[in-house]
Amino acid sequence: MSRMTAIQVIIAFYILSVTLATALLSMPFTQKTGVKIPFIDTLFTAASSVSVTGLASVDVGESYSRAGIWVLMGIFQVGGLGVMMLSTFFYLVLKRRIGLKQRQLIMTDTNQFTMSGMVRMLREILVLIFGIQIVGGLILGIYFIPFYKGDIGEAMFQGLYNSVSAVTNAGVDITGYSLAPFVNDYFVQFITILLIIAGGIGFPVLIEVRRFLFEKNTLIPFRFSLFVKVTTLTYLALLIVGGLLIWAMENNYYFKGASLDEGFFNSMFLSATSRSAGLSTIDTSALTDPTLLVVSLLMFIGASPSSVGGGIRTTTFAIMMLFLYSVIRGRNHIYIFGRELYQEDVRKALAVGIFASVLCVGAIVTLGYTENASLMAIIVEVFSAFGTCGLSMGLTGDLSNIGKIIIILLMFIGRVGIMYMMLSFRRKNEPKNAIRLPKEKIITG
Repeated sequence: MSRMTAIQVIIAFYILSVTLATALLSMPFTQKTGVKIPFIDTLFTAASSVSVTGLASVDVGESYSRAGIWVLMGIFQVGGLGVMMLSTFFYLVLKRRIGLKQRQLIMTDTNQFTMSGMVRMLREILVLIFGIQIVGGLILGIYFIPFYKGDIGEAMFQGLYNSVSAVTNAGVDITGYSLAPFVNDYFVQFITILLIIAGGIGFPVLIEVRRFLFEKNTLIPFRFSLFVKVTTLTYLALLIVGGLLIWAMENNYYFKGASLDEGFFNSMFLSATSRSAGLSTIDTSALTDPTLLVVSLLMFIGASPSSVGGGIRTTTFAIMMLFLYSVIRGRNHIYIFGRELYQEDVRKALAVGIFASVLCVGAIVTLGYTENASLMAIIVEVFSAFGTCGLSMGLTGDLSNIGKIIIILLMFIGRVGIMYMMLSFRRKNEPKNAIRLPKEKIITG
């Protein structure tokens, strides 16, 4: 580990997490009596849980015991909050000193720029996320009591599971119906959307909102950071525009004959869940191809950085669009909210977008040869895996072993992050090249 960069250490920890999750889910107590789950499917479930994707090659509710479901919920926390964050939580509980190396790993794992105030930030994140999960679980659990015919224990368990699944954006279904029984229940949909947003909009956003509401300083006016402004605007814009597009395109198809409120709420829920959550109230396979392409694009973009979600991330998409706008306007620099973006950040965003596009297209082409499925089903599966979303047209259970391995790799890369995967191949102390070669123009466009 002393020879590895912080990024390489974190990737190694995530690989170790998948390994341990596979071992746990292979234990007899986590599986129902008489159920035999092949190793590749156990590995698939473990990778899906650590990457908080939600795709499952087996029926989770029919395959795993109640103890196994609790284990899955624990794995969701590891994948959603991050390995280093949870390990630091146990350090804090045990009152052990957090050293410089671990602070560096935490800074890298949470996409921060400085180690200053790292422990305080982690405390805030953990309190906020666990608090949101518990409150969400109580609200949904109490609301589910009539649905489960007065069985308070089962209702509270299902409420907590759905809350954890939504906040961590895991989306692993244990009922076989996801949220389809609540297709006309807008209260459950609204609460779930709020929980999905809490997990996917980014931990720094939650922290700054909390500080804005409860730690106001009358002497120094509070100012939201540029990251929070950009990621919040992009996240909400994609949520609203995506929902309206889905509603408009399915108005005369899937939602034909449905009431105005039913079409609108379910469109907004699909837009929210396609960020990275994977929970569903409608049959994804029944949607039209244009709608599925829009949903696939939303899954490809994914959630915000420093959140529980995957994909290229909202800020990457925002910077790419701002770069395109600057080129059209003939500007050499990118400005937003009265600030200029660093050229290094712009280059990273473009690199992430290009690498992710090549990766997903390559996966689609490969699965087109290995799987007996429609092109649209493969596209949805690939973007769902990369965006750690979990939506599917029913292809996951029918994937070949090669197809499952490809999807596992996509889920892992989507959760860890494209930029981390690229940077992991860098040497720790790579010398800078002092030689500058002659420049020459090349025809483009």
